[in-house]
Amino acid sequence: MLGFLQGFAYGLFVTCLPWLLIGLANPRLAVSTDAPSRLQVVFRYCLLIPFISMLLWLTSLWGGFGPSLGGWLAGLVAVPVALPLERAWRRWRARRHRRRLESRLEAEAAHRRAEQEREAREAGVAVLDPSHPPADADELIMSLCRAKQGLLDTRRPDFAIQVDRFYSRYCNVMDVLVARFDRSELAFERSRGLVTEVCLGAVDNFTSMAAQARGVMGLDGNFVRRRLEKDGAKLSVEERIALKRRLELIDDTELRLRRLVARNESALTLLDDAAVALARVETGRPQASVATDQALEELRRFIGRAERYGRGSQR
Repeated sequence: MLGFLQGFAYGLFVTCLPWLLIGLANPRLAVSTDAPSRLQVVFRYCLLIPFISMLLWLTSLWGGFGPSLGGWLAGLVAVPVALPLERAWRRWRARRHRRRLESRLEAEAAHRRAEQEREAREAGVAVLDPSHPPADADELIMSLCRAKQGLLDTRRPDFAIQVDRFYSRYCNVMDVLVARFDRSELAFERSRGLVTEVCLGAVDNFTSMAAQARGVMGLDGNFVRRRLEKDGAKLSVEERIALKRRLELIDDTELRLRRLVARNESALTLLDDAAVALARVETGRPQASVATDQALEELRRFIGRAERYGRGSQR
């Protein structure tokens, strides 16, 4: 074993000069890093590998002087065998680091989306489950379910919250309509038709939002920005133009989505106005049999008679 180490140390030391010359000519052939330099070549083949071979040789002297041919041959092929293995190890390490970074960024993005959902969700808004729609769902509610599922499929839960708001507003307006009008009245049918038209317009907007979001679903704007900031000087002109064009597509799509969101917000305000206006409509007769002032007067008289009755019973 010690003879093998002696031969290995001799063979490894002999290969330092040829690999040094090869590395000075082309550092990529002698160093396995991503961006090798001649300084790394000099450090490796003038200091690091000679130090290792000297350490192995001194260690092997405990068994006497007797290098073996097998160790010498193994030392000669050590560097060309180690370089591909080191490159593979570095690539595996870079992939693992990239996966960890992507998972961390995805977790942070999910956390930010959850925070945005909690901040954007209004109090009292019912959550519409696309996979389990309400039992009494009409065609409009089913359309809202399909629109929300489309937004969730494109990983835009921040827009899917608006579907819940439309569902809550629609149910609220319909409850007000049922309470204030009879179903056989023309005003009921007319109001329900207008409300349905407004909600169907919002469904069309949601469908368009899902389609546009699906077009840029595979583009990561944060990755493109990081690439331009960190590696901007190293990128070629064509690659820089391509990345900027990709970022323009993302920003333009986001702007269009925000315009559709603003249009839906206007429709939500219209539904709120409709609910308030319908709630103020007086369609029935007052349920009290007497006026309020008369009822208060009768109550005062009753209280006076009750006090006199109490004094008479004490006598």
